[in-house]
Amino acid sequence: MIKFGCHGCTWELDYDKEEDYLDDIMDTVANVGFKGIDVQVALLGRHKNDPERLKDALDKRGIELAALTIPFSWEHDEETKEEKERADYYINYLSHFPNPILNLPARNGKNRDDLLKRQKQIINCANSVGMRAFEKGITASFHPASPATSYFRTKEDYDVLFDGLDRRFIGYTPDAGHIRMGGMNPVEVVRDNLDIIKHVHIKDCSSTLEWRKMGTGDIDFPALVQTLVDYGYSGWIMTEEETEETFENPTKTVNQIRNYVVHTLEPVIYAKN
Repeated sequence: MIKFGCHGCTWELDYDKEEDYLDDIMDTVANVGFKGIDVQVALLGRHKNDPERLKDALDKRGIELAALTIPFSWEHDEETKEEKERADYYINYLSHFPNPILNLPARNGKNRDDLLKRQKQIINCANSVGMRAFEKGITASFHPASPATSYFRTKEDYDVLFDGLDRRFIGYTPDAGHIRMGGMNPVEVVRDNLDIIKHVHIKDCSSTLEWRKMGTGDIDFPALVQTLVDYGYSGWIMTEEETEETFENPTKTVNQIRNYVVHTLEPVIYAKN
């Protein structure tokens, strides 16, 4: 059955800002009733070098590590030595947990010059990480984003991505908010790519491309969840938010998101079962 959790970007949007309050995040997630976390590795803090410590902290709270989000630049045809070492460290880190996802976003560039070349470089490196993860029993999944200088933000970009991903070794993480920000319909993108979806992120935005509180934008989340349920998806849906209010009070936001999930999205799952 689908499980809902929280992504760490609700607390800190910068994937590179090192913080050490993951225990507080885990407390909030557990207290509101979510089942797991997906966090960027910069938020691991005191747990960064001790996966068993993190596992104990999660077990104590009755929640799971759904995924680690690990961004890469991948500016060459193959991974650099440092990139390979970083990826392999977190592949080994994840081996301490049951069925976690290695969530892989590509960093935004300064521009979209040499777009197809950059896209092919990123895809090639992501496929290489995915293959090594697969060999270790870890599921890797590529996460596109939508800022103006992202390399995968429009339908044309997604066509290149889906053509290039090596589906034997790596899946796809749809992010409903980023899909909408890229001018696409999240329900349609999910429906058309169900066979490679390994992980899901949801946040809301308006038809005018502004971030909104969960359930107040223009994304049809019940239809998106219904599409996943009908297909038999049984992975994670990770909630997140990027509104100004979120940055001021993420705990309040997480409670509001949980209420929306309980009253609007979980009934879609339970109706099927």
